[in-house]
Amino acid sequence: MFKKITLRAEKTLIERARRLAELRNTTLNSEFRHWLRQYVDLPQTTNELTDLMARLNYAKPDKTFPRNEMNDS
Repeated sequence: MFKKITLRAEKTLIERARRLAELRNTTLNSEFRHWLRQYVDLPQTTNELTDLMARLNYAKPDKTFPRNEMNDS
């Protein structure tokens, strides 16, 4: 279910955003919903980020790489 909200922004900014959305074959509303989903999924506080890093601390490289290997494509 969607809830309608009202946002305010500069007219030229909205016009540019609409043109960009049109180039991407979407709408400004769809782009906003996509942004909003990403926004709420980000860690919101330093504590949340610290907790995330603690949960991921098991991922450790088991070797170091020489410069030439790191730059190989």
